[in-house]
Amino acid sequence: MSSSRPSNSSTNSGRSRQHSARIIAQTTADAKLHADFEESGSSFDYSSSIRISGPMKEAQEPRSDKLTTAYLHHIQKGKLIQPFGCLLALDEKTFKVVAYSENAPEMLTMVSHAVPSVGDHPVLGIGTDVRTIFTSPSASALQKALGFGEVSLLNPILVHCKTSGKPFYAIVHRVTGSFIIDFEPVKPYEVPMTAAGALQSYKLAAKAITRLQSLSSGSMERLCDTMVQEVFELTGYDRVMAYKFHDDDHGEVISETTKPGLEPYLGLHYPATDIPQAARFLFMKNKVRMICDCRAKHVKVLQDDKLPFDLTLCGSTLRAPHSCHLQYMENMNSIASLVMAVVINEGGDEEGETSNSSNPQKRKRLWGLVVCHNTTPRFVPFPLRYACEFLTQVFAIHISKELELENQILEKNILRTQTLLCDMLMRNVPLGIVTQSPNVMDLVKCDGAALLYKNKIWRLGLTPSDYQIQDIATWLSDYHMDSTGLSTDSLYDAGFPGALALGDVVCGMAAVRITEKDMLFWFRSHTAAEIRWGGAKHEPGEKDDGRKMHPRSSFRAFLEVVKTRSLPWKDYEMDAIHSLQLILRNAFKDMEMTGLDAGNSIHVRLNELKIDGMQELEAVTSEMVRLIETATVPILAVDVGGMVNGWNTKIAELTALPVDKAIGKHLLDLVEDTSADTVKNMLDLALQGKEERNVQFEIKTHGPKRDSGPITLVVNACASRDLQEDVVGVCFVAQDITTQKTVMDKFTRIEGDYKAIVQNPSPLIPPIFGTDEFGWCSEWNPAMTNLSGWDRHEVIDKMLLGEVFGTHTSCCRLKNQEAFVSLGVVLNNAMAGHESDKIPFGFFSRSGKYVECLLCVSKKLDREGAITGIFCFLQLASHELQQALHVQRLSDQTAAKRLKALAYIRMQIRSPLAGITFSRKMMEGTELGEEQRRLLYTSAMCQRQLTKILDDTDLDSIIDGYMDLEMVEFTLHDVLVASISQVMLKSRGKGIQLVNNTAEEILEETLYGDNLRLQQVLADFLLISVSFTPNGGLIAVAATLTKDQLAASVHLAHLELRITHAGGGVPQELLSQMFGSNGNEGSSEEGICLLVSRKLLKLMNGDVQYLREASKSTFIISVELAVAHNS
Repeated sequence: MSSSRPSNSSTNSGRSRQHSARIIAQTTADAKLHADFEESGSSFDYSSSIRISGPMKEAQEPRSDKLTTAYLHHIQKGKLIQPFGCLLALDEKTFKVVAYSENAPEMLTMVSHAVPSVGDHPVLGIGTDVRTIFTSPSASALQKALGFGEVSLLNPILVHCKTSGKPFYAIVHRVTGSFIIDFEPVKPYEVPMTAAGALQSYKLAAKAITRLQSLSSGSMERLCDTMVQEVFELTGYDRVMAYKFHDDDHGEVISETTKPGLEPYLGLHYPATDIPQAARFLFMKNKVRMICDCRAKHVKVLQDDKLPFDLTLCGSTLRAPHSCHLQYMENMNSIASLVMAVVINEGGDEEGETSNSSNPQKRKRLWGLVVCHNTTPRFVPFPLRYACEFLTQVFAIHISKELELENQILEKNILRTQTLLCDMLMRNVPLGIVTQSPNVMDLVKCDGAALLYKNKIWRLGLTPSDYQIQDIATWLSDYHMDSTGLSTDSLYDAGFPGALALGDVVCGMAAVRITEKDMLFWFRSHTAAEIRWGGAKHEPGEKDDGRKMHPRSSFRAFLEVVKTRSLPWKDYEMDAIHSLQLILRNAFKDMEMTGLDAGNSIHVRLNELKIDGMQELEAVTSEMVRLIETATVPILAVDVGGMVNGWNTKIAELTALPVDKAIGKHLLDLVEDTSADTVKNMLDLALQGKEERNVQFEIKTHGPKRDSGPITLVVNACASRDLQEDVVGVCFVAQDITTQKTVMDKFTRIEGDYKAIVQNPSPLIPPIFGTDEFGWCSEWNPAMTNLSGWDRHEVIDKMLLGEVFGTHTSCCRLKNQEAFVSLGVVLNNAMAGHESDKIPFGFFSRSGKYVECLLCVSKKLDREGAITGIFCFLQLASHELQQALHVQRLSDQTAAKRLKALAYIRMQIRSPLAGITFSRKMMEGTELGEEQRRLLYTSAMCQRQLTKILDDTDLDSIIDGYMDLEMVEFTLHDVLVASISQVMLKSRGKGIQLVNNTAEEILEETLYGDNLRLQQVLADFLLISVSFTPNGGLIAVAATLTKDQLAASVHLAHLELRITHAGGGVPQELLSQMFGSNGNEGSSEEGICLLVSRKLLKLMNGDVQYLREASKSTFIISVELAVAHNS
């Protein structure tokens, strides 16, 4: 299927190519805007430039590689900085200055560069050793930091000038062959930060992080509103916005908080050019960007002429913004800004899950920005900016979770639409999808739809005229004949000659070909119709200068760009459209080949599938039962009422409560009172399908163990579900941590020497590591060495966050950035004195093995009660627990796989069934003889039976006897003919003669009941009879009918049917399965069918018996039906 964008491939590589092509095209447009601004000066017309340079024109204009290269060089190699600090570049080996900003000598030495040095005052210039400029402690701290592998982890480094003693924050990053150091003055009102990294900055954002983490999932709007409000309170800017990038790279303000008196920008959309691709790339590298004063004069950076290349200042916090952006800020009365990048992962599996994984890593994507504006100059100290960056990382994790939740909803939507497709086609192919409800417009979001079928057009909603649709079809045939359709968000860009004549009504279209001449269309109006900006001016006299870069002119320019575009077609929408296309194409093919036996073969196929995999599930279930019983970890289970129905040997041993005494008790009666609320909450959530993990509670001991106190367990809740995914109970897989908890409690209460316990090699001591108050690793016990493979001397005095645990070059590599941020949150929480729950934690050991455990963090106190660091304890799951969880996951996966397979086959069967139904209806409209009409009617009965079976998603409702039956009028003749027809192929193949000995008056009696279920039952018993009748044998069907009067006009009919077959009869094992005497364990395919048929008879107040005689056997089937008095 072709696309004007250029492809709608759902593969990662296809999307990646689209993404790269879009970035290249947009960068070219950015470069042209930049050049126009530089050349035009005050005559620059922003709105016109966007319309000319927009991506929609990129195909018509030759790309200037020279222009783009110059633009990118200017962005990356600019030699200007903002004046709120100064900059030095040092040679990484000698620490001598190779470049400096013009204001550095005055700021750092308090001596003008033009004035000769007096006394010991150092002169700052090219070749100066940076260590001579600062006090000895500062020089030592700076030198130590510069020798650090991940130097940025130590930012900011507090230094003091030798001449004035003035404090500065040194913010260091590494570029090729050099260090770039930004120096920002510490303001007099600030308390200088002495610790490294996030451990101190975190305290500034602790409240905001706690607020974000307390939000319930399910609302992207609430999440963004909370983030914006917290940043507003944290930073004090006049305006804070959450700004989201859409798929086509244009942006939208989706949340906003302002001080009173400022006009709102909420709902405003920006063209993609407002934030150039080069700037977005820099945001991915340098995630916080501050502009203190857009009117301030920039400072030049002087570079050593001997350097072979220009230094890049991309990573500098001081880098000067481009003049085009400064003009934009001033036009919108934003003198200062602070911008934080929201970077998320998308696509692929967990990042770095295995060291040699062939799976693609998640691609990092700039989801959006948190933007702060101020109407006056504003400076935010680096520690607060660092805290904002950390807060934004936490925000990005929650954004990712919300997107995952949205994707799950979309997947459910796809399943819903698949069912919708089948419902459409079961009615009338293909006109049912446009003439009935629900119709084709319910499939995807659209403004109109049309069907071109046999040169006639059916239209729904807002569509082009019949004549225009014919024009579109002709254009598709002429220019896209080789494809099966087209999807585009702009018919104008796709090259349709009549696009402008369609006006605003139709811009986007998805069209699919169902035959060579028949097509389906979906239409969308222009994007601007979807957009409402609350800040738009409505007064006729109020106008903006469209030539300037202003939010409102940007908004108008955006509307200009998108007035010929619709919202893009999502991948899941195209999947649903393609599914409908395939079903329609198959249905039309099936019309050409009418097969009356197709329904029977599909029926057999479905029955085979229903029980396919039962043996595999039973094997997994048996293995799991064995593991639970023999596991060395405590496992218990409860039903939906919380009553214990599972209690394995290990938990009976720990609690001294035997199995027979535990079964039937309520779980809350068995746990300590202090744990009752925790357990009740966990149980309630599990019964709702929300499985909590790593929950700690205490359970009572009994008998001889009562005096030893309760048992402490860490428990995972696993909801037990039936085939309909309904929760029918909860299994709790636990780990006994009583001993570890005792050791940890004693450990955290100690006031003296911690090391005696930390370095104790006892196997009772869990893996422990710790940090001092500055974030340096200060503890690493023998158990931690055994677990990680890293010796104590290899990790002590390294930064715990970054060097010991990190995402790239650290000792113990974490899975991804999300794991790194989560670890930072829990460590900083403890350092701030807050109690934290155990959290799941994992890292790759030195050997490459991934270690999964629970992390418990405790603060370390001195004798005065001051926090001097933190201790981290790891709790590892036992081998048996891991194995039990693995088997449970295997069982769940196997069941889910079979259910998906069944759902898929149901879906695929409905398509040819729709074709068979259509073919039958077409034949009914032709001239047929009486015999042909009778055969068609029998085919229809079989098709209806198959449709009903396809809808049987809940076998338990049949087996448990609470399924509703239908009440329709029918004759026994029609039911018997349809049932017998389903076994004729097999009986003829074996040379078996089928004889119907039922009296004519019984056959023609008008009965009331569920004819299709009776038909299904008789077909199953006939099939079994044929299977166990020898070749050349005889099967006879006979029926008797007796009536009891219920009312004046209604009788109760007792129908008895006998199916007698020759031979030795049905094996006893199969009959046992039919009567359920083996508890349904190990039932065969035939046994399941017989069991279901017997349960259906029970629902009809009947039953089945099996009578063996010398050379024949008989199924005696009885049911109760209603019959009219006058019949």
